[in-house]
Amino acid sequence: MSDIPAGLPKPWTRMLDAVRTWARVNSPWAIHFNSGSCNGCDIEILATLTPRFDVERFGIKLQGSPRHADVLICTGPVTAQARDRLKRVYEQMPDPKFVIAVGSCATSGGVFQGCYNVAGGIDQVIPVNAFIPGCPPRPEAIIDGVVKLLGSLQGTKETTEVTK
Repeated sequence: MSDIPAGLPKPWTRMLDAVRTWARVNSPWAIHFNSGSCNGCDIEILATLTPRFDVERFGIKLQGSPRHADVLICTGPVTAQARDRLKRVYEQMPDPKFVIAVGSCATSGGVFQGCYNVAGGIDQVIPVNAFIPGCPPRPEAIIDGVVKLLGSLQGTKETTEVTK
């Protein structure tokens, strides 16, 4: 759904859509949610946010509130305790919103699959736009997944699944 007024001529609506897409791609604000994992992926996400890897060159900024975030970075399998909290955080994010599942636990439940309190991967609860496999994935893989997600927003033909 577009917020552009219906009375504008087509060239203006195309230009406003292009500016909106440019702003989304060049300044994604992210929030991190751990749904109950071993902390390995969380440490790699924190390492990704350090100056050594410099994700700010892509405009990525870590936010503390889901009401200001565009990208939800999830780690860990979805536990029964975290299921409702994850849905609430996702619903509080403004549209358009994007979800990245980081690590094998977030993509499929990982080693916790089959436990009595584990529902599975993040995609069992909310829609996921990018999967970054690994246990834990390296910061380079996380950055590559975010860049591919941003590339898909621009309309390039790259896949959003990282293979390393």
